[in-house]
Amino acid sequence: MSKNIEHSHYWLETYGCQMNTAESHALESALQAAGLQPAASAEEADCAILNTCSVRKTAENRIWGRIGFFQHLKESRPLTLVVTGCMAERLGDEFLAEAPAVDHVMGTNDKQRIAALLSGGSDERDSAYTFTESYYKAGDVKSYVPIMNGCNNFCTYCIVPYVRGREVSRSPQSIYEEIARLEDVGVREITLLGQNVNSYDYTYHGHRMRYPELLSEIASRVSSITWIRFESPHPKDFSQELISVIASTPTVAKHIHVPMQSGSTHVLNMMNRRYSREQYLTLIDDLRSAIPNITFTTDVMVGFPGETEQDFRDSLSAMEQVQFLEAFMYYFNPREGTKAVDLPDQIPSEVRMDRLAQLISLQRSITKNLKQQRCHGKHEVLIEQISRKNAEEFLARNEHDEMIVFPMSESLSIGDMVTVELTGLRGNTYSAQVCQDTDD
Repeated sequence: MSKNIEHSHYWLETYGCQMNTAESHALESALQAAGLQPAASAEEADCAILNTCSVRKTAENRIWGRIGFFQHLKESRPLTLVVTGCMAERLGDEFLAEAPAVDHVMGTNDKQRIAALLSGGSDERDSAYTFTESYYKAGDVKSYVPIMNGCNNFCTYCIVPYVRGREVSRSPQSIYEEIARLEDVGVREITLLGQNVNSYDYTYHGHRMRYPELLSEIASRVSSITWIRFESPHPKDFSQELISVIASTPTVAKHIHVPMQSGSTHVLNMMNRRYSREQYLTLIDDLRSAIPNITFTTDVMVGFPGETEQDFRDSLSAMEQVQFLEAFMYYFNPREGTKAVDLPDQIPSEVRMDRLAQLISLQRSITKNLKQQRCHGKHEVLIEQISRKNAEEFLARNEHDEMIVFPMSESLSIGDMVTVELTGLRGNTYSAQVCQDTDD
Protein backbone atom coordinates (compact mmCIF):
# COMPACT_ATOMS: atom_id res chain seq x y z
CA MET A 1 0.00 0.00 0.00
CA SER A 2 1.31 3.46 -0.96
CA LYS A 3 0.04 5.57 1.91
CA ASN A 4 3.09 7.65 2.80
CA ILE A 5 3.73 9.30 -0.55
CA GLU A 6 3.70 13.09 -0.75
CA HIS A 7 1.53 13.75 -3.78
CA SER A 8 2.25 16.54 -6.24
CA HIS A 9 1.09 15.26 -9.66
CA TYR A 10 -2.06 13.28 -10.44
CA TRP A 11 -3.26 11.26 -13.41
CA LEU A 12 -7.05 11.00 -13.83
CA GLU A 13 -8.84 8.62 -16.18
CA THR A 14 -12.60 8.84 -16.68
CA TYR A 15 -14.86 6.12 -18.06
CA GLY A 16 -18.58 6.02 -18.78
CA CYS A 17 -21.33 8.61 -18.71
CA GLN A 18 -21.52 12.41 -18.83
CA MET A 19 -22.11 12.49 -15.07
CA ASN A 20 -18.75 10.79 -14.51
CA THR A 21 -17.14 13.37 -16.80
CA ALA A 22 -18.77 16.23 -14.87
CA GLU A 23 -17.70 14.75 -11.54
CA SER A 24 -14.15 14.34 -12.84
CA HIS A 25 -14.10 18.04 -13.74
CA ALA A 26 -15.13 18.86 -10.17
CA LEU A 27 -12.52 16.44 -8.82
CA GLU A 28 -9.76 18.06 -10.88
CA SER A 29 -10.69 21.47 -9.51
CA ALA A 30 -10.47 20.10 -5.97
CA LEU A 31 -7.12 18.41 -6.64
CA GLN A 32 -5.63 21.59 -8.04
CA ALA A 33 -7.03 23.64 -5.17
CA ALA A 34 -5.22 21.22 -2.85
CA GLY A 35 -1.94 21.97 -4.64
CA LEU A 36 -1.72 18.98 -6.99
CA GLN A 37 -1.01 19.42 -10.68
CA PRO A 38 -1.95 17.22 -13.66
CA ALA A 39 0.89 14.95 -14.80
CA ALA A 40 1.95 14.94 -18.43
CA SER A 41 1.54 11.15 -18.51
CA ALA A 42 0.58 8.29 -16.23
CA GLU A 43 4.23 7.36 -15.91
CA GLU A 44 5.05 10.79 -14.44
CA ALA A 45 2.29 10.84 -11.80
CA ASP A 46 2.66 9.96 -8.13
CA CYS A 47 -1.08 9.29 -7.80
CA ALA A 48 -3.50 7.83 -10.31
CA ILE A 49 -7.30 7.95 -10.11
CA LEU A 50 -9.64 5.77 -12.14
CA ASN A 51 -13.21 7.12 -12.27
CA THR A 52 -15.00 3.95 -13.29
CA CYS A 53 -18.19 2.84 -15.02
CA SER A 54 -20.17 -0.30 -14.24
CA VAL A 55 -23.00 -0.12 -16.78
CA ARG A 56 -21.52 -2.85 -18.99
CA LYS A 57 -19.07 -5.63 -18.32
CA THR A 58 -16.86 -4.42 -21.16
CA ALA A 59 -16.36 -1.16 -19.25
CA GLU A 60 -15.27 -3.07 -16.15
CA ASN A 61 -12.92 -5.24 -18.20
CA ARG A 62 -11.13 -2.10 -19.38
CA ILE A 63 -10.64 -1.05 -15.76
CA TRP A 64 -9.10 -4.39 -14.82
CA GLY A 65 -6.69 -3.93 -17.70
CA ARG A 66 -5.73 -0.45 -16.50
CA ILE A 67 -5.23 -1.72 -12.95
CA GLY A 68 -2.78 -4.24 -14.37
CA PHE A 69 -0.95 -1.41 -16.10
CA PHE A 70 -0.64 0.61 -12.88
CA GLN A 71 0.36 -2.47 -10.92
CA HIS A 72 3.29 -2.81 -13.31
CA LEU A 73 4.17 0.88 -12.80
CA LYS A 74 4.13 0.43 -9.02
CA GLU A 75 6.81 -2.24 -9.27
CA SER A 76 9.33 0.41 -10.32
CA ARG A 77 8.22 3.60 -8.57
CA PRO A 78 6.01 4.93 -5.74
CA LEU A 79 2.43 5.46 -6.84
CA THR A 80 -0.92 5.73 -5.07
CA LEU A 81 -3.78 4.14 -7.00
CA VAL A 82 -7.34 5.25 -6.24
CA VAL A 83 -10.39 3.61 -7.82
CA THR A 84 -13.65 5.54 -7.62
CA GLY A 85 -17.01 5.64 -9.39
CA CYS A 86 -19.69 3.06 -10.02
CA MET A 87 -17.45 0.01 -10.29
CA ALA A 88 -15.86 0.96 -6.97
CA GLU A 89 -19.33 1.35 -5.47
CA ARG A 90 -20.42 -2.05 -6.78
CA LEU A 91 -17.38 -4.03 -5.62
CA GLY A 92 -16.35 -2.05 -2.54
CA ASP A 93 -13.69 -3.77 -0.47
CA GLU A 94 -13.67 -6.71 -2.89
CA PHE A 95 -11.43 -4.47 -4.99
CA LEU A 96 -8.72 -4.52 -2.32
CA ALA A 97 -8.85 -8.31 -2.16
CA GLU A 98 -8.91 -8.81 -5.93
CA ALA A 99 -6.38 -6.10 -6.79
CA PRO A 100 -3.67 -5.49 -4.16
CA ALA A 101 -2.28 -2.71 -6.35
CA VAL A 102 -5.32 -0.58 -5.46
CA ASP A 103 -4.66 1.61 -2.41
CA HIS A 104 -8.07 3.24 -1.93
CA VAL A 105 -11.61 2.40 -3.08
CA MET A 106 -13.93 5.43 -3.08
CA GLY A 107 -17.58 4.98 -4.11
CA THR A 108 -19.82 7.34 -6.03
CA ASN A 109 -20.53 9.41 -2.92
CA ASP A 110 -16.84 9.88 -2.08
CA LYS A 111 -15.29 11.51 -5.15
CA GLN A 112 -15.24 14.95 -3.55
CA ARG A 113 -13.09 13.62 -0.72
CA ILE A 114 -10.29 12.24 -2.89
CA ALA A 115 -8.36 15.52 -2.91
CA ALA A 116 -8.39 15.60 0.90
CA LEU A 117 -7.37 11.94 1.01
CA LEU A 118 -4.36 12.54 -1.23
CA SER A 119 -3.43 15.49 0.99
CA GLY A 120 -3.34 13.33 4.10
CA GLY A 121 -7.02 13.00 5.01
CA SER A 122 -9.13 9.96 5.84
CA ASP A 123 -10.56 7.46 3.35
CA GLU A 124 -13.70 6.89 5.46
CA ARG A 125 -16.70 6.56 3.16
CA ASP A 126 -19.71 8.86 2.94
CA SER A 127 -23.23 7.42 2.96
CA ALA A 128 -24.99 10.20 1.04
CA TYR A 129 -24.42 11.85 -2.33
CA THR A 130 -23.71 15.58 -2.30
CA PHE A 131 -23.33 18.04 -5.16
CA THR A 132 -20.32 20.31 -5.57
CA GLU A 133 -20.48 24.02 -6.35
CA SER A 134 -19.00 23.69 -9.83
CA TYR A 135 -18.39 21.02 -12.48
CA TYR A 136 -16.69 23.38 -14.90
CA LYS A 137 -13.45 22.52 -16.68
CA ALA A 138 -11.34 25.65 -17.08
CA GLY A 139 -11.20 26.93 -20.64
CA ASP A 140 -14.25 25.05 -21.94
CA VAL A 141 -17.01 26.90 -23.78
CA LYS A 142 -19.54 24.20 -22.90
CA SER A 143 -20.24 22.76 -19.47
CA TYR A 144 -22.23 20.03 -17.76
CA VAL A 145 -24.46 21.09 -14.87
CA PRO A 146 -25.65 18.10 -12.79
CA ILE A 147 -29.11 18.77 -11.34
CA MET A 148 -30.02 15.33 -9.95
CA ASN A 149 -28.35 12.01 -9.21
CA GLY A 150 -29.53 8.44 -8.86
CA CYS A 151 -32.48 6.43 -10.13
CA ASN A 152 -35.71 5.04 -8.69
CA ASN A 153 -36.82 3.11 -11.77
CA PHE A 154 -34.98 -0.24 -11.47
CA CYS A 155 -35.03 -1.24 -15.12
CA THR A 156 -34.28 -4.95 -15.00
CA TYR A 157 -31.04 -4.68 -17.00
CA CYS A 158 -29.58 -1.63 -15.26
CA ILE A 159 -27.03 -1.41 -12.44
CA VAL A 160 -27.42 2.36 -11.92
CA PRO A 161 -29.89 2.31 -8.98
CA TYR A 162 -27.54 -0.04 -7.12
CA VAL A 163 -24.38 2.03 -7.65
CA ARG A 164 -25.81 5.58 -7.77
CA GLY A 165 -28.56 5.13 -5.19
CA ARG A 166 -32.01 6.69 -5.03
CA GLU A 167 -32.83 9.94 -6.77
CA VAL A 168 -31.68 13.14 -5.09
CA SER A 169 -32.18 16.60 -6.61
CA ARG A 170 -29.84 19.58 -6.33
CA SER A 171 -31.11 22.83 -4.85
CA PRO A 172 -32.29 25.34 -7.47
CA GLN A 173 -30.23 28.10 -5.88
CA SER A 174 -27.04 26.06 -6.23
CA ILE A 175 -27.90 25.41 -9.88
CA TYR A 176 -28.62 29.09 -10.59
CA GLU A 177 -25.38 30.18 -8.90
CA GLU A 178 -23.27 27.75 -10.88
CA ILE A 179 -24.84 28.79 -14.17
CA ALA A 180 -24.24 32.46 -13.33
CA ARG A 181 -20.56 31.69 -12.73
CA LEU A 182 -20.41 29.79 -16.03
CA GLU A 183 -21.72 32.84 -17.87
CA ASP A 184 -19.08 34.97 -16.13
CA VAL A 185 -16.29 32.79 -17.59
CA GLY A 186 -17.72 32.77 -21.11
CA VAL A 187 -19.56 29.43 -21.31
CA ARG A 188 -22.01 29.47 -24.22
CA GLU A 189 -23.76 26.11 -23.81
CA ILE A 190 -24.82 24.05 -20.80
CA THR A 191 -26.17 20.51 -20.49
CA LEU A 192 -28.33 19.78 -17.45
CA LEU A 193 -27.47 16.28 -16.26
CA GLY A 194 -29.20 13.50 -14.39
CA GLN A 195 -29.75 9.77 -14.74
CA ASN A 196 -33.44 10.71 -15.07
CA VAL A 197 -33.10 14.43 -15.54
CA ASN A 198 -36.81 15.11 -16.03
CA SER A 199 -37.73 13.49 -12.71
CA TYR A 200 -36.10 16.46 -10.93
CA ASP A 201 -38.11 17.22 -7.77
CA TYR A 202 -37.06 19.70 -5.09
CA THR A 203 -39.03 21.53 -2.42
CA TYR A 204 -37.67 25.06 -2.39
CA HIS A 205 -38.81 27.70 0.14
CA GLY A 206 -41.97 25.66 0.69
CA HIS A 207 -42.58 25.35 -3.07
CA ARG A 208 -42.24 22.02 -4.87
CA MET A 209 -40.29 22.59 -8.07
CA ARG A 210 -40.43 20.01 -10.85
CA TYR A 211 -38.27 19.83 -13.96
CA PRO A 212 -40.36 21.90 -16.42
CA GLU A 213 -40.45 24.82 -14.01
CA LEU A 214 -36.72 24.53 -13.29
CA LEU A 215 -35.88 24.48 -17.00
CA SER A 216 -38.07 27.51 -17.64
CA GLU A 217 -36.55 29.42 -14.71
CA ILE A 218 -32.99 28.66 -15.83
CA ALA A 219 -33.80 29.87 -19.34
CA SER A 220 -35.24 33.12 -17.96
CA ARG A 221 -32.03 33.82 -16.05
CA VAL A 222 -29.37 33.27 -18.73
CA SER A 223 -28.15 35.99 -21.04
CA SER A 224 -24.97 34.96 -22.87
CA ILE A 225 -25.63 31.19 -22.83
CA THR A 226 -27.07 30.37 -26.24
CA TRP A 227 -28.25 26.78 -25.80
CA ILE A 228 -29.51 24.72 -22.88
CA ARG A 229 -29.50 20.95 -23.36
CA PHE A 230 -30.43 18.12 -21.01
CA GLU A 231 -29.68 14.40 -20.66
CA SER A 232 -31.09 11.89 -20.13
CA PRO A 233 -34.86 12.17 -19.84
CA HIS A 234 -37.05 9.14 -19.16
CA PRO A 235 -39.95 8.85 -21.63
CA LYS A 236 -42.45 8.05 -18.86
CA ASP A 237 -41.68 11.40 -17.16
CA PHE A 238 -41.92 13.52 -20.34
CA SER A 239 -44.95 15.69 -19.59
CA GLN A 240 -46.95 17.96 -21.88
CA GLU A 241 -45.77 20.84 -19.68
CA LEU A 242 -42.15 19.99 -20.49
CA ILE A 243 -42.95 19.82 -24.20
CA SER A 244 -44.50 23.29 -23.96
CA VAL A 245 -41.42 24.71 -22.22
CA ILE A 246 -39.10 23.29 -24.89
CA ALA A 247 -41.32 24.59 -27.69
CA SER A 248 -41.70 28.10 -26.27
CA THR A 249 -38.16 28.70 -25.01
CA PRO A 250 -35.61 29.73 -27.69
CA THR A 251 -32.57 28.88 -25.56
CA VAL A 252 -33.64 25.25 -25.05
CA ALA A 253 -32.03 23.36 -27.93
CA LYS A 254 -34.49 21.65 -30.26
CA HIS A 255 -32.50 18.44 -30.21
CA ILE A 256 -33.45 15.85 -27.59
CA HIS A 257 -32.01 12.51 -26.55
CA VAL A 258 -35.00 10.24 -25.80
CA PRO A 259 -33.91 6.68 -24.88
CA MET A 260 -36.18 4.12 -26.52
CA GLN A 261 -34.29 0.92 -25.54
CA SER A 262 -36.69 -1.26 -27.56
CA GLY A 263 -39.47 -0.82 -30.09
CA SER A 264 -41.36 -3.81 -28.70
CA THR A 265 -43.94 -3.40 -25.94
CA HIS A 266 -43.28 -7.02 -24.92
CA VAL A 267 -39.58 -6.31 -24.37
CA LEU A 268 -40.21 -2.92 -22.76
CA ASN A 269 -42.45 -4.64 -20.21
CA MET A 270 -39.73 -7.18 -19.41
CA MET A 271 -37.28 -4.30 -19.05
CA ASN A 272 -39.65 -2.54 -16.60
CA ARG A 273 -39.49 0.62 -18.69
CA ARG A 274 -43.09 1.61 -17.80
CA TYR A 275 -44.13 2.73 -21.26
CA SER A 276 -45.26 0.93 -24.41
CA ARG A 277 -44.13 1.19 -28.00
CA GLU A 278 -47.29 3.19 -28.74
CA GLN A 279 -46.70 5.59 -25.84
CA TYR A 280 -43.11 6.20 -26.95
CA LEU A 281 -44.11 6.88 -30.56
CA THR A 282 -46.93 9.15 -29.38
CA LEU A 283 -44.40 11.15 -27.33
CA ILE A 284 -42.23 11.59 -30.43
CA ASP A 285 -45.29 12.67 -32.44
CA ASP A 286 -46.29 15.16 -29.73
CA LEU A 287 -42.81 16.66 -29.70
CA ARG A 288 -42.77 16.94 -33.50
CA SER A 289 -46.22 18.53 -33.55
CA ALA A 290 -45.13 21.18 -31.04
CA ILE A 291 -41.62 21.64 -32.48
CA PRO A 292 -41.52 20.88 -36.23
CA ASN A 293 -37.74 21.32 -36.56
CA ILE A 294 -36.85 19.05 -33.63
CA THR A 295 -34.32 16.23 -34.02
CA PHE A 296 -33.77 13.15 -31.87
CA THR A 297 -31.11 10.73 -30.74
CA THR A 298 -31.72 7.58 -28.73
CA ASP A 299 -30.41 4.42 -27.04
CA VAL A 300 -31.48 1.00 -28.32
CA MET A 301 -30.70 -2.46 -26.94
CA VAL A 302 -31.08 -5.75 -28.82
CA GLY A 303 -30.90 -9.33 -27.59
CA PHE A 304 -32.70 -8.79 -24.30
CA PRO A 305 -33.79 -12.10 -22.72
CA GLY A 306 -36.97 -13.32 -24.40
CA GLU A 307 -36.66 -10.97 -27.38
CA THR A 308 -38.28 -12.75 -30.33
CA GLU A 309 -37.55 -12.13 -33.98
CA GLN A 310 -40.78 -10.12 -34.15
CA ASP A 311 -39.71 -8.04 -31.14
CA PHE A 312 -36.49 -7.25 -32.96
CA ARG A 313 -38.41 -6.34 -36.12
CA ASP A 314 -40.52 -4.00 -33.98
CA SER A 315 -37.35 -2.18 -32.94
CA LEU A 316 -36.24 -1.86 -36.56
CA SER A 317 -39.62 -0.49 -37.62
CA ALA A 318 -39.63 2.01 -34.74
CA MET A 319 -36.19 3.24 -35.84
CA GLU A 320 -37.50 3.69 -39.37
CA GLN A 321 -40.60 5.49 -38.15
CA VAL A 322 -38.86 7.95 -35.82
CA GLN A 323 -35.80 8.64 -38.02
CA PHE A 324 -33.27 9.33 -35.27
CA LEU A 325 -30.39 11.57 -36.27
CA GLU A 326 -28.02 9.32 -34.30
CA ALA A 327 -28.39 6.31 -32.00
CA PHE A 328 -26.28 4.57 -29.39
CA MET A 329 -26.85 0.87 -30.07
CA TYR A 330 -25.70 -2.13 -28.07
CA TYR A 331 -26.61 -5.71 -27.28
CA PHE A 332 -27.77 -6.99 -23.90
CA ASN A 333 -24.84 -7.49 -21.56
CA PRO A 334 -25.79 -9.27 -18.30
CA ARG A 335 -24.89 -7.26 -15.20
CA GLU A 336 -24.45 -9.14 -11.96
CA GLY A 337 -26.96 -7.89 -9.39
CA THR A 338 -29.72 -6.97 -11.88
CA LYS A 339 -32.94 -8.94 -12.40
CA ALA A 340 -32.31 -9.53 -16.09
CA VAL A 341 -29.40 -11.86 -15.30
CA ASP A 342 -31.88 -14.49 -14.06
CA LEU A 343 -34.57 -14.03 -16.70
CA PRO A 344 -35.39 -17.08 -18.84
CA ASP A 345 -34.84 -17.32 -22.61
CA GLN A 346 -31.38 -15.74 -22.71
CA ILE A 347 -30.45 -14.95 -26.32
CA PRO A 348 -27.32 -16.66 -27.75
CA SER A 349 -24.37 -14.35 -28.29
CA GLU A 350 -24.25 -14.91 -32.05
CA VAL A 351 -27.94 -13.91 -32.36
CA ARG A 352 -27.38 -10.77 -30.28
CA MET A 353 -24.41 -9.76 -32.41
CA ASP A 354 -26.26 -10.40 -35.67
CA ARG A 355 -29.23 -8.31 -34.54
CA LEU A 356 -26.93 -5.50 -33.47
CA ALA A 357 -25.20 -5.55 -36.86
CA GLN A 358 -28.57 -5.23 -38.60
CA LEU A 359 -29.61 -2.39 -36.31
CA ILE A 360 -26.37 -0.49 -36.88
CA SER A 361 -26.66 -0.94 -40.64
CA LEU A 362 -30.19 0.46 -40.62
CA GLN A 363 -29.26 3.46 -38.46
CA ARG A 364 -26.24 4.27 -40.60
CA SER A 365 -28.52 4.38 -43.63
CA ILE A 366 -31.02 6.62 -41.79
CA THR A 367 -28.26 8.96 -40.60
CA LYS A 368 -26.74 9.18 -44.07
CA ASN A 369 -30.09 10.04 -45.67
CA LEU A 370 -30.97 12.61 -43.00
CA LYS A 371 -27.57 14.28 -43.26
CA GLN A 372 -27.90 14.56 -47.03
CA GLN A 373 -31.43 16.01 -46.71
CA ARG A 374 -30.24 18.53 -44.11
CA CYS A 375 -27.15 19.65 -46.05
CA HIS A 376 -28.37 23.13 -46.96
CA GLY A 377 -29.12 26.55 -45.57
CA LYS A 378 -27.72 28.78 -42.87
CA HIS A 379 -26.99 27.66 -39.32
CA GLU A 380 -25.95 29.43 -36.17
CA VAL A 381 -23.02 27.48 -34.72
CA LEU A 382 -20.80 27.52 -31.65
CA ILE A 383 -17.09 27.30 -32.40
CA GLU A 384 -15.72 24.59 -30.10
CA GLN A 385 -12.15 23.97 -31.20
CA ILE A 386 -9.67 23.84 -34.05
CA SER A 387 -10.32 20.79 -36.19
CA ARG A 388 -8.01 17.87 -35.40
CA LYS A 389 -8.02 16.88 -39.07
CA ASN A 390 -7.19 20.32 -40.46
CA ALA A 391 -5.41 22.95 -38.41
CA GLU A 392 -6.79 25.67 -40.70
CA GLU A 393 -10.43 24.87 -39.93
CA PHE A 394 -12.71 25.44 -36.95
CA LEU A 395 -14.92 22.65 -35.66
CA ALA A 396 -18.34 23.87 -34.53
CA ARG A 397 -21.77 22.45 -33.69
CA ASN A 398 -25.25 23.71 -34.42
CA GLU A 399 -28.39 23.56 -32.29
CA HIS A 400 -28.95 19.97 -33.40
CA ASP A 401 -25.48 18.97 -32.18
CA GLU A 402 -24.24 18.34 -35.71
CA MET A 403 -20.54 18.84 -36.43
CA ILE A 404 -19.62 21.53 -38.95
CA VAL A 405 -16.16 22.57 -40.16
CA PHE A 406 -15.26 25.80 -41.93
CA PRO A 407 -12.12 27.86 -42.70
CA MET A 408 -10.56 29.73 -39.80
CA SER A 409 -10.66 33.50 -39.69
CA GLU A 410 -8.60 35.94 -37.64
CA SER A 411 -11.80 37.69 -36.62
CA LEU A 412 -13.24 34.53 -35.02
CA SER A 413 -12.27 32.63 -31.86
CA ILE A 414 -13.24 29.51 -29.98
CA GLY A 415 -16.44 30.27 -28.08
CA ASP A 416 -17.84 32.62 -30.73
CA MET A 417 -21.29 32.16 -32.21
CA VAL A 418 -21.32 32.62 -35.97
CA THR A 419 -23.71 32.04 -38.88
CA VAL A 420 -22.46 29.66 -41.58
CA GLU A 421 -23.92 28.28 -44.78
CA LEU A 422 -23.56 24.56 -45.43
CA THR A 423 -21.65 23.66 -48.61
CA GLY A 424 -21.09 19.91 -48.39
CA LEU A 425 -20.86 16.75 -46.35
CA ARG A 426 -17.74 14.81 -45.35
CA GLY A 427 -18.90 11.59 -43.75
CA ASN A 428 -21.16 12.80 -40.92
CA THR A 429 -19.55 16.27 -40.73
CA TYR A 430 -20.80 19.24 -42.72
CA SER A 431 -18.49 21.69 -44.43
CA ALA A 432 -19.51 25.33 -44.53
CA GLN A 433 -18.52 28.91 -45.20
CA VAL A 434 -19.02 31.84 -42.85
CA CYS A 435 -21.85 34.11 -43.98
CA GLN A 436 -20.52 37.57 -44.68
CA ASP A 437 -23.83 39.19 -43.72
CA THR A 438 -24.60 37.51 -40.38
CA ASP A 439 -27.74 39.63 -39.97
CA ASP A 440 -29.33 38.00 -43.01
